[in-house]
Amino acid sequence: MGMKWWEQSCKHNPDNAITFHRCNNLKVHDLTVLNSQQIHMAFTNCYDVKASGLKVMAPQNSPNTDGIHISSSKHVQVIDSEIGTGDDCISIVGNTSFVQIKDITCGPGHGVSIGSLGQYNSCSQVYDVMVDGAKIFNTENGLRIKTWQGGSGFVRKIKFWNVWMSNVSNPIIIDQYYCDSPFQCPNQSLSVKVDRVSFIGIVGTSATEEAIRFACSDSFPCETIRLADIQLFYPDGDTTSYCWNAFGSSSGLVYPASCFSYDERIIEQNILSRTTLHSIT
Repeated sequence: MGMKWWEQSCKHNPDNAITFHRCNNLKVHDLTVLNSQQIHMAFTNCYDVKASGLKVMAPQNSPNTDGIHISSSKHVQVIDSEIGTGDDCISIVGNTSFVQIKDITCGPGHGVSIGSLGQYNSCSQVYDVMVDGAKIFNTENGLRIKTWQGGSGFVRKIKFWNVWMSNVSNPIIIDQYYCDSPFQCPNQSLSVKVDRVSFIGIVGTSATEEAIRFACSDSFPCETIRLADIQLFYPDGDTTSYCWNAFGSSSGLVYPASCFSYDERIIEQNILSRTTLHSIT
């Protein structure tokens, strides 16, 4: 059981409960993991993984007890699983692609996270990730992308859709100023690029007034962010959005209203492309 490690700050203890490393064509079904000292289940450098029917549980105050951690892996599915811990329900980190998360329950914990990425000026690439069908409740975050300043690489082609939330403190968040440190992190110009991210069909309640937050890099803004059919309510008043250097589009009913800026460079490029095409035809 993990309690004796939690009491000694298991955040600095490298041991995980179960790690699958360099596995191909792996299937993990109907497994229960309780009270790990740190990450409950990790897939590292794996290819073609299908995990389903998992139950992963730890107390809400247990430190760094991620439920399922996916790193440097390709073609991973996590389906029909229940996760509630003291940290991310699912965390997806560096050099991972083609991940499908489908029909999961998440809570308590820190939600579904891509990252953190770019720590210690490292390079990370995460792309082609889809979360399709999730119930997230009583969590610190809902759907999150988090990167450190100074990193490089990209997060690209991410799709979150059909997600129900209840009492989630940060339902939709992109944070390119992530700093999990007791000391202030220095400002740096480099950043992991975030683009082509969609949030579609996200409904439920926010535990805070600010339901959507996009805090993006000054040098590498978030681009091609899409919001569609969003309804996030705050029981004690109206919800709000915050955008810093985030560019994208919204369609359908989006509440709180989108706060996107529009990138004049992209608009000018589109006008130029249409003009050039018209001249050719």
